Amino acid sequence: MILVTGGLGFIGSHTSRALLDMGERCVIGGRTAGRSPDVLATGGQAVVEPMDCTDLDSLLGVGERHDITGIVHLAAAGLGAETPLDELWANTRALFNVLRAAQEWDVARVVLASSIGVYGGAEVAEAYREDVPLPIGSAHLIPAHKKSAEILAGAVSGNTGLDVVSVRIGAIWGPLGRPASPFFGAPQLVHAAVGGNAVPGPLYAEDAIDMCYVRDCGRAIALLQTAEALSHRTYNVGSGRTTTNREVAEALASAVPGRAPGLAEGRRPGTAPGVRLDVDRLRGDTGFQPEYDLDRAVGDYVRWLRAGNPR
Repeated sequence: MILVTGGLGFIGSHTSRALLDMGERCVIGGRTAGRSPDVLATGGQAVVEPMDCTDLDSLLGVGERHDITGIVHLAAAGLGAETPLDELWANTRALFNVLRAAQEWDVARVVLASSIGVYGGAEVAEAYREDVPLPIGSAHLIPAHKKSAEILAGAVSGNTGLDVVSVRIGAIWGPLGRPASPFFGAPQLVHAAVGGNAVPGPLYAEDAIDMCYVRDCGRAIALLQTAEALSHRTYNVGSGRTTTNREVAEALASAVPGRAPGLAEGRRPGTAPGVRLDVDRLRGDTGFQPEYDLDRAVGDYVRWLRAGNPR
């Protein structure tokens, strides 16, 4: 069985769903044992286990109850911690516990969630490639932890033989995601259109980012977990193109006629043009191709929200 930590969360739910659709059996881990999202109707192929990745005994107990053959580590421990140091310590402790459990269980592969944020400050012209030199410093806790996690994971792979792969995930949006993001406008635009509300704060038409619909993101991660062999230790997960707020608004004009929110012209002052994620590695080693273009993604998300789902 494949253990998905954070498997009841946003990306975790869709990754679990994709693995189940591939015929895999899953242990879906979460800090709470609440109701599983509707997207995770499993038909008996999965079991939900409450777990705390910062507690090694709790984590190892899962392996006593189930035959774990692979791990996708998506849990973000320590969110909302009182201090930055607490958050970093919780996430680092969870990382070491997952790697320790993987070694003890002799799993086939561990996939670790990293972030597009690790590229912050990197000097590139058109696309972020996995071999771009990364700046050492990070102004935000998340990319700081993800960079260190990638380094540690690489060292573990090189010295123990454990197959550990880091996935640098781009801007993800869709069902179960937050209705607003500080990094890109698509979630706000869709929620405003469905609710008939104004967008809080100005969104600029030409602001662009590499957006990946969450159903495609989950499938990409599942493909990396189940691939027979991989050629690299790091993979970008994104759409491979940038999408502007204007394009999102145009898709909404078709999906929700008369309700597409207004946008400010141009690009937010002081921002640089969007840079896409190069996903050639992902495509080459797994055959991944996005199934959701922008129009299909917007239509799917609109239907999801109109069915009464709050996010």
